[in-house]
Amino acid sequence: MRGMITLAVAAALLVAACGGAGDKSGGASGGTAGAPQSTAGFDGTTIKLGVLSPLSGPVAVIGLPLTAGNKIWFDALNAKGGVAGKYKVELVQEDTQYKPDVTVQQYNKIKGNVVAFTQVLGTAPTLAVLPQLKTDKVLAAPASLDAFWVREPNLLPVGAPYQIQVINSIDYYLTEGGGTKDSKICNMIQDDVYGEAGLAGLTFAAQKYGFSIATTQRYKTGTENFAGQIQALAGAGCQMVFLTATPSDAGKIWGTAAQARFAPKWYAQSPAYAAALAKSPLTPYLQQTTLIVAEGTEWGDEKVPGMKGMVDGMAKFGPGQQPDYYLAFGYNQGRAMTAVLEKAVQLGNLSRDGILEASKQLGTVSFEGLSGDYQYGPAETRNPPRVNTLFAVDPSKPFGLKSVKVNFTSDAAKSFEFQKAG
Repeated sequence: MRGMITLAVAAALLVAACGGAGDKSGGASGGTAGAPQSTAGFDGTTIKLGVLSPLSGPVAVIGLPLTAGNKIWFDALNAKGGVAGKYKVELVQEDTQYKPDVTVQQYNKIKGNVVAFTQVLGTAPTLAVLPQLKTDKVLAAPASLDAFWVREPNLLPVGAPYQIQVINSIDYYLTEGGGTKDSKICNMIQDDVYGEAGLAGLTFAAQKYGFSIATTQRYKTGTENFAGQIQALAGAGCQMVFLTATPSDAGKIWGTAAQARFAPKWYAQSPAYAAALAKSPLTPYLQQTTLIVAEGTEWGDEKVPGMKGMVDGMAKFGPGQQPDYYLAFGYNQGRAMTAVLEKAVQLGNLSRDGILEASKQLGTVSFEGLSGDYQYGPAETRNPPRVNTLFAVDPSKPFGLKSVKVNFTSDAAKSFEFQKAG
């Protein structure tokens, strides 16, 4: 199957009438401490936010639509006057190529010109820049779902962490997906901190549900030949494999498995999927074998409150965009960052210290069903959402995914405890 898939960017989804950032704590609009003074990244009228994302290379299939989601949110917000109805937002974007060292370089290039970063894409890149965020007293929103971010005061995560994705997937597999604790449950992971997040979730689930991990297969990003790992999985008799990957590698992994006629039940971390997979020679194999764990609901499902606003706003703020849950993630990042900025305006301080203080005073932010609501506040008491949605590949659906089970959680996921990165 190698070479059969071109993972083109399906840039797109959302858009909404941005009627505030959804902060249930009540501190979203109207300053009570006077107008904030000019500071780095804020000239008194415009707020500049940094975006560090892979805009080229294989992971641009995630970075481009995700960055489009950032832009759609803030374009819609600016059309309503901006943060707190007063201050327009400008995004300062730099290409990281999904490389930690490049991310640090680009961070240093623009840090003096922005008040905060509304996106840093990738687990390893976020970990690389985290020490400087702490030193510089800068807030950043990671486009990564590692559980480590929950307790980091310089980070503004959104969504249920990767570890929670795995735990909920295992619960579904054992209770509704045909598996038992005696099933041969395995995993295949990217050989870095992103992959370790997937392994941590599976290890926690194994302890909770009383099964053993039959084998863990690792690989380096950009690997071309996955025959050895697939043979090892098949040799271990794996009946279920949890995959932690990005789309370009995932496509080659599934292609190799299909060629080898190895067809376990695959459950995949949300960043493993891209829309092009639902319109490729792999589609029949994926329809038979694979579920994707992510958040939210199908595009167009207006039973979810936030969906109608996104659909209605697409034509105005995202012409030409297509449904894409990476874009949805970027859109959600914009909502969370706006809630912090509006709290900072209320406190009369858009400096770095002021924004960090605002994040500590932020309450629960609602993402209107596009992601689980996030209880913010001081990092030590934050409580992220623990709900996920399982999707099956269906080329007739927008983004090629149909929902199997929407916004569910498990007792095991509820019991998972969060720690700092280091």
